[in-house]
Amino acid sequence: MRQAVSMVARMGFRLQELPCVLGRQLSCAQDVLRRTPLYDFHLAHGGKMVEFAGWSLPVQYRDSHVDSHLHTRQHCSLFDVSHMLQGTLSLFTNEAGGILDDLIVTNTSEGYLYVVSNAGCCDKDLALMQNKVREFQNKGSDVGLEVVDNALLALQGPTAAQVLQAGVADDLRKLPFMTSAVMEVFGVSSCRVTRCGYTGEDGVEISVPAAGAVHLATALLENPEVKLAGLAARDSLRLEAGLCLYGKDIDERTTPVEGSLGWTLGKRRRAAMDFPGAKVIVPQLKSKVQRRRVGLMCEGAPMRAHSPILSTEGTVIGTVTSGCPSPCLKRNVAMGYVPYEYSQPGTLLLVEVRRKQQMAVVSRMPFVPTNYYTLK
Repeated sequence: MRQAVSMVARMGFRLQELPCVLGRQLSCAQDVLRRTPLYDFHLAHGGKMVEFAGWSLPVQYRDSHVDSHLHTRQHCSLFDVSHMLQGTLSLFTNEAGGILDDLIVTNTSEGYLYVVSNAGCCDKDLALMQNKVREFQNKGSDVGLEVVDNALLALQGPTAAQVLQAGVADDLRKLPFMTSAVMEVFGVSSCRVTRCGYTGEDGVEISVPAAGAVHLATALLENPEVKLAGLAARDSLRLEAGLCLYGKDIDERTTPVEGSLGWTLGKRRRAAMDFPGAKVIVPQLKSKVQRRRVGLMCEGAPMRAHSPILSTEGTVIGTVTSGCPSPCLKRNVAMGYVPYEYSQPGTLLLVEVRRKQQMAVVSRMPFVPTNYYTLK
């Protein structure tokens, strides 16, 4: 899940939460799991609930995972991501250059930063931000930190904006990718709508007061374009879009450059080198790192996390971190880490699946073209 935080201040933050990995089916211990404001709504609509980063979330509904995936690409789907936050992709790094979390940060027009962190990283992210707030306050800065209890709904797909426009007065044509605004949505006031998502499609994430979450979800589902989708579809959609899942594709042992996320570091930060791990990360931007995250495609059995990657001579050179059959391409896609000299698109490799070796090729990501909305 992701968690939302607001850094208020005259610097402001807001937190909310969302899942990090596909979960396991619920057992008798489900009562100890955290529930989003839409928990009963999911059960009423046939949601198959699983444990995900300490939350009880739907992995799918009555439709199959593949049907939900394709519906999102062709129409739009509604996801409960109340374990997350929203904005521009950014990273928390440690002094060794490793990634503590990948977060979404929005610099709002109201004068605060709106932050969405991964649910599994919520505690450490919150502690890190609280420590930084105290540091600023000790220096006399007027800054605070607020955790937001809102639900977070993601409406994703090519018809998402058309569906949402019917319920808002604001002109969504003026809301490009990675921008946000506070507005009333289908009668629910104080919603923050951010043009972003985790599927590669156009869409929005709506931070909605918990008391209005079921009303809003129900209103959106009244449009025949909209169907509910769960964690399974969300995972295959983000993989087709070449997007990382924290804890699988990136972690504290991965630097932004190794993870092919060097683009998240702005020119000013590169020049100032005023962030944790800068002495490790900035030199990597100008040199060849030992390993890099790459996309892979293969025929045959699907590649899965932990599948060994081998050179064509049979030497193990890396590991798959995420993989699945692509519902859109009808081919197997994956991402993983290989030495720099094997990272160029078109490089032939081997992957070991079910103790059998099969051919794979390094491929550019995203595997499926993204459709983010930008102003013309």
